[in-house]
Amino acid sequence: MLRSAAKLLPQCGAIARGSHQRRCIVSASLAINKDEPSQQPLKQSGSRFFSSMPSAPPAQQISAFPSIIIGPDTISPQGSFAEAQASFLEPPMDLVEEMLDKLIELKVGIVAHYYMDVELQGILFAIKKRQMELLQSDTSGKIPKFPLVAIADSLKMGDDAVNMCSQSKVESIICLGVDFMSESVSAILGKNGFSNTPVYRATQKHIGCSLAESAEGLNYKAWLNKSAAGKSKALHVVYINTSLETKATSSSIIPTITCTSSNVLQTILQASAQMGPEELRICYGPDTYMGENLVSLLTAVLESKWSDERIKRDLHPEHDQASIRALRDNTDVYPSGNCVVHHMFGQSVVDTVMNDYSDAYVTAHLEVPGEMFQIALKKSLVDDGVVGSTSNILNFIERKVKEASEKGETKRLKFILGTEAGMVTSIVRSVQEILDSSSSKGVEAEIIFPVSSEAVMGVENDGSESATSSLEVVPGVAGGEGCSTAGGCATCPFMKMNDLDAVQDIVDMIGRSSSDGSDTLQLQLNKHLPPNKLGGKKINGRDAIDLGTEPIVYMREFMQSKKMSDSLVERIEKMAM
Repeated sequence: MLRSAAKLLPQCGAIARGSHQRRCIVSASLAINKDEPSQQPLKQSGSRFFSSMPSAPPAQQISAFPSIIIGPDTISPQGSFAEAQASFLEPPMDLVEEMLDKLIELKVGIVAHYYMDVELQGILFAIKKRQMELLQSDTSGKIPKFPLVAIADSLKMGDDAVNMCSQSKVESIICLGVDFMSESVSAILGKNGFSNTPVYRATQKHIGCSLAESAEGLNYKAWLNKSAAGKSKALHVVYINTSLETKATSSSIIPTITCTSSNVLQTILQASAQMGPEELRICYGPDTYMGENLVSLLTAVLESKWSDERIKRDLHPEHDQASIRALRDNTDVYPSGNCVVHHMFGQSVVDTVMNDYSDAYVTAHLEVPGEMFQIALKKSLVDDGVVGSTSNILNFIERKVKEASEKGETKRLKFILGTEAGMVTSIVRSVQEILDSSSSKGVEAEIIFPVSSEAVMGVENDGSESATSSLEVVPGVAGGEGCSTAGGCATCPFMKMNDLDAVQDIVDMIGRSSSDGSDTLQLQLNKHLPPNKLGGKKINGRDAIDLGTEPIVYMREFMQSKKMSDSLVERIEKMAM
């Protein structure tokens, strides 16, 4: 990116009243009002310290966004939502050791998306770290060389699963994400010779995705058919976060290439340059916000009057002002698709960012609504923000913290986290490593969650928790976990259908199944397999799974060669005849 530039599940509320209350509820000693300074001493948890916060009544509104302050030796959550996020960053080591032993013994790998539950991410990070520590002193050859746990974006999850199979000889994969991710991981394994390696989901239930499902209806198909009906060159650029069925259907209608939020800009720039910006129509979908934000980004380049030389240097060597204008004008964005998490950054959140956090770096995923994106885009033009993927956001924060540490500065860097709150685990780990390795100890990083006051709620104690807790706070509202129609959606309710108990249950089932060969257990495990809507089917005479993976293959080829493949170009030109 520019370096200078369904149905909501009220899951957390339900969990707070159920048997998993320990995970979802946070003690009343956590503050709701961030501006009230803590008078409590630091509490140690593991090797880090957490600040205790004063209590607040359930009706009290937060006067500022919740945040986590990361120092060289401290982690200080500010506000109840942040405390909920931070409470699981240091997991119990006995549980970590137990789970690692089982993964090694049973030859099981775990691939998880960045947006997992914070408790689960804390455990997974610790397992990976412990495995790598043991590997350093291993002389027996029992410790696998490639990590058995990987936390990544949806594309790299498949790559990591392949590496686990090829290098660490795992015999099954647990995929923690939504259903299209497990489906994609299974397909990528099959394409790389591991079709017999089962991929298990955390639950037998359907784990949906509002964005992916917006491309599975008749409206999206009609939009594609309309785009393909003309005699001009057309390329469908489809977001990776869609089902294999969507990719297969798209490929049968119009030449299609997959993209990620990290490479989408370079994808459309290269396609336009290679096939002519005046001739090629880019059809981007299904993520409406991302598509509109791409158009806004190109418009910002034009309105900022970037010179042709700067465009060639910072964007693409074969583009200039005229070609960027043609690309922008020839980009057609699907109008009815968005992610429920990023959709919920409302106006009240945007106003608070603009009015109260003018000194903060602003990060925004390409999927966030226009207002939030515009703030980050404007700041990115002067390197005070970043717009892009989860990886782009993480890299930007790492770079800023590292630069300040190397300069020996004494300051607190503030970062507005314009994406799902689950990313905070990866950010905390990375920032800790940078600060711990630096000789300068004057730098802190504050990760700010831009959520409204409705993104936290009080719940009644059912008696199962400590009697000293008069109030519990969960990061959610009655209508959906972490989401508020008044503004702010901190966590994805679908991703949170993956939890620690479910992972432990799957590992135990794999263990029992391998030891006694029970058909009943295997049948239970089979219910955790990814959806297989395309198995054995053909579309226009072609194997549906091959057709569904074709856009991913085109993207892989582009990532390696930095140009559109000859076969894709040939399809585009043939359709225009």
